[in-house]
Formats: sequence, structure tokens, C-alpha cells
Amino acid sequence: MSDFRDLAGRSIIIGGGLAGLMTALELAPEPVVLLSAAPLGAEASSALAQGGLAACIGSDDSPALHIADTLAAGDGLCDEAVVRRIVEAAPAAIDRLRRLGVAFDLMPNGEPSLGLEAAHSRRRIVHAAGAATGSALMRALVAAVRRTPSVTVIEGFEARRLLLEGGAIAGVLAAGMSGAIVLATSRVVLATGGVGGLFHQSTNPLGCFGQGLALAARAGAELADLEFVQFHPTALDSAARPMRLISEAVRGEGAILIDETGRRFLADMPGAELGTRDAVARGVYRHLARGHRVFLDARACLGTNFATRFPAIAGYCHEAGINPAVDPIPVRPAAHYHMGGIAVDAEGRSSVAGLWACGEVASTGLHGANRLASNSLTEAVVMASWVAKSVSSAAIRPVGPALPIEMPNRPDPIVVRNIVSPALGVLRDGDRLRDAASTLWPLASGTDACADPAAVGLMMAISALGRMESRGAHCRADYPTRSAVARRSTLTLDAASKIAAELDLKPLARSA
Repeated sequence: MSDFRDLAGRSIIIGGGLAGLMTALELAPEPVVLLSAAPLGAEASSALAQGGLAACIGSDDSPALHIADTLAAGDGLCDEAVVRRIVEAAPAAIDRLRRLGVAFDLMPNGEPSLGLEAAHSRRRIVHAAGAATGSALMRALVAAVRRTPSVTVIEGFEARRLLLEGGAIAGVLAAGMSGAIVLATSRVVLATGGVGGLFHQSTNPLGCFGQGLALAARAGAELADLEFVQFHPTALDSAARPMRLISEAVRGEGAILIDETGRRFLADMPGAELGTRDAVARGVYRHLARGHRVFLDARACLGTNFATRFPAIAGYCHEAGINPAVDPIPVRPAAHYHMGGIAVDAEGRSSVAGLWACGEVASTGLHGANRLASNSLTEAVVMASWVAKSVSSAAIRPVGPALPIEMPNRPDPIVVRNIVSPALGVLRDGDRLRDAASTLWPLASGTDACADPAAVGLMMAISALGRMESRGAHCRADYPTRSAVARRSTLTLDAASKIAAELDLKPLARSA
């Protein structure tokens, strides 16, 4: 087992997506280590993002309007102070990205081209390369990181465990093709993305199955709102995995949802195709469950201009044998974003000393029960700055040589995917959640390759079981109404295991 002694004491950022890259850049010129299981950006959900970043920079927009839209989408669970702070910082974040080399799309007069997405009351989505914002962001930020001498990039090594000393962070145990490494540090930032890889139908890279949540949970950290998984209503219904996203911006330009008969089946829903993501996803899911097919029809609103406005999406469609100028696009909901994550404060600090989280892996309180479109990239950029300031101001604790620890198996979510997908999908019920928790508990307690994904799935199932209401992206068939009082949920792995053990002793208990 190798010990990178020359890197001892440096802050370690785990994850090569937008949040990790931005945190590394914001920490410069302080020396940091950026640890990524794949080449920078290669397996990051950030690179697949299409819509862009929400920021109130239009002449008809204001922070108050952006805040109101975010709170409405969050369905009572947003932390309003967090929402206000991030929304007000968003315009400056866009300027910061420009300085780092991101070329946002402009109108002929040189002003930013702003898109409209569901549940936004104004055009405020700043985008790049049409609907390929994520890849444009990642190209610029990867280049910026590689030319920043204070950032040591270690690629091809996957963090397997956080090492603790006296309940505080003492290092990272990682593994790669060349063996194991131990990185001694008292400061770790998790920026590992979401949980979409736990679902069969997902727009996330299959490697995004909550490994950061597992690392934090096994270190004793508190996690929050794990039951809230956002399903994007319009993923391209094809065999490709991850599923190709048909951006909400297409609906923002006027595309409508129809079935095989041509009927616009969501026309009477509040907001119709531009309702909140949870509502549109449920509408599409239910229509599919009735035996219909669902299509996104952009022929009238975009027609031959589709490929000009959305070149990347047009390319995905052509790969699947579809010409969106003349053909409706087959779609279905897919797991897309996790509102839950590691519980953090306003500076990204977790409940474990020396551990921070940034991006999708964190639960800041911005998104509540249902993320407003394009707020996530904004959150990652804004929070990276605050996390970096917190990390750099934290006292560096001396850490001793790491005690030998058995290397866990490389995580594999395949078994867990078969359990999580039906139980924690668009529509849920108590019986399936109990069965899932009872099945996942022994897997999470074991040492097989499925243990870490199972631990994440277990905590999600227990959180969903405990929320006996339907709110935002969490919809229970056995509890279809919303509770009068909104409350966030928090959970540790130990607590989830105890609840699962009690469920296992009461297999006949069922909710009404």
C-alpha cells in the first residue's frame, strides 16, 4: 500500500465534476489534491448538463422573482436563507465562469442569450453551445485546473473510505489499477455527484451511484432529504445508457407532449408542459402506465430550426434514427438529480469535523423537495467559493500515520439497481419501500461489492418510508396528500440500520 507522504496535509477534493473543479480553482493558490476515479470530467454528470445556469441577469428579472420561483418549486422544504444567499450570488458566479474561459451564448447585440425552463417566471437560463452547456463548462474548467500549478490531479483512483482519528477526518483510502494509496489529511471535500446510477433509467453516468454518500455515511456523517430524487420527464426513450436528456429548454421553446394518437394529454395541468418537473414527470409516468407512448413534439415550434438551436440534442435524436424537425421524439421519465445528500451548513461543512461537501452530493436546503431547473450548476459554482473559503480558514490538524484498514471491494451497483429502481421510482408505496429496506439492510452490512450502493439505497428507502406524505418529487400512493407541516428529514447510517432491523422483526406490519 503506497503512502503519498509528500502530499500529506493538503486538502483533498474527491470528484472531478463541476463542483470539484471549481472548489480546486477557488482554493488556489493553496496546494490541494484533486482525486478523480476517471479522467477529469469523463464520468461527471456535469458534462451532460444541457440547460445551463439559472441567474437573474435579465432586464425584466430580479432576485425576488428567482427566489419566489425556487421556493415554489421546492414545495415548502427550501431553506429560504440559503435560497436568498445563492440566488443573489448567481450573477457574480456567471462572471467568474466567463473569466475562467466559459463562452456563454450571446445574442446579436452581445447580451447573454437567456433560455426559459419549466417553473421559471422569466428567461434566466444562461447557456453555452446551445444545449451543451455542461460539456462547454467542463472543457473550460478542466483546462483551467490543468494549468493551475497548486492543484495536484490524481486520476484513476477511487476513494473507498474516509479515515478517522478521534471522530475527525484523518485521511483518504483510495484504490486504482496500480494499487492502493493513503492520503493523510485533516480536510476533505466530497464533490462526487448524485445517485442516478442506482436506477435502470437514468440520465446520469452509471458510475454516479452515491459513492460520496457512502463515504460520508460510513464516517458517521448526517445525511438529509435522501428521499427526494428528481426524475426528468423527458429523457430520450432509447437503449442508450445513460439516457440522453431532451432538455427542458426544448419545452421552453414551445415543444408539447403528445401520445401516439397526437393528443396533448397534459394540456389541462397547471403550467402544462412547463409545470414543475415532479408534476410533469408524474403525468408522463402515469400516461405510460396506462399503455400509451409519449412523445415530445417540436415540429411546430422549431421544425427545421431544431438542429440550429439544439445541435447536441439533434445529434442524440439522429443516433436513434429520429429527425426532430419532422418526427416527434419518444420520451420517458428518468432519474436525473438528487435533492438530498450530505447535510451541510452555509459553508458546506458536514457533521464530521474536517469533512465538507459541494454540489449534488450535498444537501444545502436550496432545492427543497423539488429542484428548480438549472439551479444545480449555479449552486455548485456558488457553493464552491464558500466551501473553499471555509476549508482554507480551517485549522490544519496534525494527523498521524493511518492505521491499516482492509480495502473494501470496488463498488458495484448492479444488484442494488434491481431493488432501488422499482421501490424508489416516480410513484412509491410503503409495502415496496419496506421490502426494499429489508432486502438492502443485510447487503449494506456485508462486505460484497454491493455493500456501499446498498447502504445508500437503504438510507434512501428508510427516508422515503418515514415521509408519510406526498411532497415535491416524493410521491406515495398510500399517502397521496401533503402534510400540513413541512419538515426536512435527517438520517445516519446507524439509525437507518436500526430502523431496518426493526422492520425485519415486524414483516407483517403494513401501512394503510
